[in-house]
Amino acid sequence: MGTEQGRQLASKWAKTEALLSHSRIAPHIPPTRMFSKVNLNSMLQSHGMVVIKPVRGAGGNGVIKVSKDAGTYKYTYYSKTSSFSTFDGMYQSLLSKKSSRRYLIQKGIRLATIGGRPIDYRVKYVKQATGQWAITAIVGRLAKPGLFVTNICRGGTLLSGSEGIRRSFSSGAVGSKKREMRLLTQLSTEVLEGRFPGIGQLGFDYGIDRNGKIWIFEVNTRPQ
Repeated sequence: MGTEQGRQLASKWAKTEALLSHSRIAPHIPPTRMFSKVNLNSMLQSHGMVVIKPVRGAGGNGVIKVSKDAGTYKYTYYSKTSSFSTFDGMYQSLLSKKSSRRYLIQKGIRLATIGGRPIDYRVKYVKQATGQWAITAIVGRLAKPGLFVTNICRGGTLLSGSEGIRRSFSSGAVGSKKREMRLLTQLSTEVLEGRFPGIGQLGFDYGIDRNGKIWIFEVNTRPQ
């Protein structure tokens, strides 16, 4: 696999564009745009809350939550929230937090919670020696109190996917939510394998919002 292919696989933007091409998957991708001052302002007007994250990066590093509410602009970086009366003031301060890497902006999703702590899910999908893909894990990741990122390296708590769904929704929701995650995982893998041949291990990051809708936040690719 050439370096160009490897670079493409690392890019959240390239994978997002590929998944948006499939009509069954696209409704589960939060609106996403490349980071710029104009795009940030317009997405805040449209959505009220957005998340900014590096195009390349993992472990919740550099992820910033930005919100606009009744003329007050706020951003949260790890556990610290800063408030501003103007967009320009917030934007200038925000620039001092982000690195020179490229970032994208994604509509913020108000996740279902357990005890006020957001939870999301990681589905691991691995290509077996037979050439068939198999789900090897569905786990829930519960954010550390006070944080909005759920990453285990940021103090998140790991629990089974079934327990996470049961505790944030109900026992009756477990089967249907896991079935939908499995289906979206299979469809998305077909799209990504067609676009990026040679992948053999995928990690899907899913969120379930407070209304029960499943969102695909990210697909982590590890080329063989």
